[in-house]
Amino acid sequence: MGRGKVELKRIENKISRQVTFAKRRNGLLKKAYELSLLCDAEVALIIFSGRGRLFEFSSSSCMYKTLERYRTCNFNEQEVRAPLDSEINYQEYLKLKTRVEFLQTTQRNILGEDLGPLSNKELEQLENQIELSLKQIRSKKNQMLLDQLFDLKSKEQELQDLNKDLRKKLQETSGSGENTLRISWEEGGHSSTSGNANEPYQGFLQHSENDSSLHIG
Repeated sequence: MGRGKVELKRIENKISRQVTFAKRRNGLLKKAYELSLLCDAEVALIIFSGRGRLFEFSSSSCMYKTLERYRTCNFNEQEVRAPLDSEINYQEYLKLKTRVEFLQTTQRNILGEDLGPLSNKELEQLENQIELSLKQIRSKKNQMLLDQLFDLKSKEQELQDLNKDLRKKLQETSGSGENTLRISWEEGGHSSTSGNANEPYQGFLQHSENDSSLHIG
């Protein structure tokens, strides 16, 4: 009795769906490998699971070569010479996404998270990387402190020089004021002395004029 026709539809059971996907995926990858080996064909296979995981197979050394060949066969020469911006952007997106995921994983490892999957060698490399980062941070901190100290010393020297200039100007101003006061005092003293020297003679002359006894006949 022949086997009945199986209706193809989505498997509702989650576990059965995952098991079927794994089996048929492996079978499809195996068939692609056999086809490329037996028939000397260039085969490229890309599979995305329901969860978004990527499975791929390429008979060439690089998947992009096969994709470029596919694009060349489906577009004219003008479009081949000028690659589509969307494809370039998508490739850049994949590179950036991989880079971001790597940096996020490294950051979690540095913070002491998700260390379970790491081996002893990877833990040692992570420890060395952390020590190197700490050395760089300390070196940068010390350099900043030295720069601040140099700036403070420069400002201190400037203030000292300014203080010396102010003291010098103050001394010059005080010296000129004392000289002016001394000259004024000396001039006033001489004028008063000369005036008082004539006063006795003036009194004598006045007294002689008023004295009748000194008049002749």
